[in-house]
Amino acid sequence: MNFCYLAFFEHAGNGPRTVSPDEIRRLETCLGGLAGLSKAHIYTPAEASDVYNDDGASPMLGLQLYFPSIETLEAAIGQGGALKALSESGDLPSIEGARSSQQAMVNRQFAVPDPRPAETTACSYVVHYPGPAADLNAWLTHYIDNHPPIMARFPGVRELEILTRLDWVDAMPWTRVDAIQRNRIMFDSPEALTEALHSPVREDMRADFGHFPAFEGGNFHYPMATRIIRPS
Repeated sequence: MNFCYLAFFEHAGNGPRTVSPDEIRRLETCLGGLAGLSKAHIYTPAEASDVYNDDGASPMLGLQLYFPSIETLEAAIGQGGALKALSESGDLPSIEGARSSQQAMVNRQFAVPDPRPAETTACSYVVHYPGPAADLNAWLTHYIDNHPPIMARFPGVRELEILTRLDWVDAMPWTRVDAIQRNRIMFDSPEALTEALHSPVREDMRADFGHFPAFEGGNFHYPMATRIIRPS
C-alpha cells in the first residue's frame, strides 16, 4: 500500500486538445527529480474499445504520482513544493483554462499472473467513481473483495490497483475532488487493452457490477497512454 496524488486535465472551450511534446519533457524533468517520489505516470489519450463503456474523449493529460508516505506527497504539492512551482511557472500552457481535478488517495495494489511491468510506456484503463454511495463501507467492501480477482483474469494484464480516498493538504491551483474510488489496470498497448475488454472476463465484470451496493454518480473509463517515470 502506498499513497498517490492524481491530477487530470480535460479540454474546455477553445483551448488545446493535446499537450505539446515540450511540455511532456518539462514534466518528465520535474518528476524525475521530485523529492520523495517512488514513481510517476504521465497519462495522455489512447484509443481502445470496451464492450460496455464509451465515456467520450480521454483527458488531455493526467498525472499519477506515487509516494511512500502522506508526508512526502504533501511536501510535493504544498507551498514550496516542486509540483506547486511547476504549476505556476507557465511551462504547461496547454492546460491553462482546461477543466482540472486533483485528489490524493490510498493505493492498494493486487497481484496479477504475469506482471512484467513496462520499462517506460504502456496503456492504462483509468476508472473513477465520483459517488456518493449509500453505504460507503459496504460499497468498498464489496468492490475490494470481489472485483480485483475478476480483473486479475484479464488476458495480458500487467498491473492492477484500487485507490480509495483520504484527507490531504495541498497548495495546488487545481480543483479538488473527492471520488469515492478509482481503479487502474495496465496493459502493454491499446490493442492489448481492447483484447482484454472484449474477452469473456468482461462479461464477469459486468455481472459483478450488477451486485454493487447502491451508489450514485456513475463511473467513467478512459484509456490512457502511460509514460512511466522513475526518479533518478
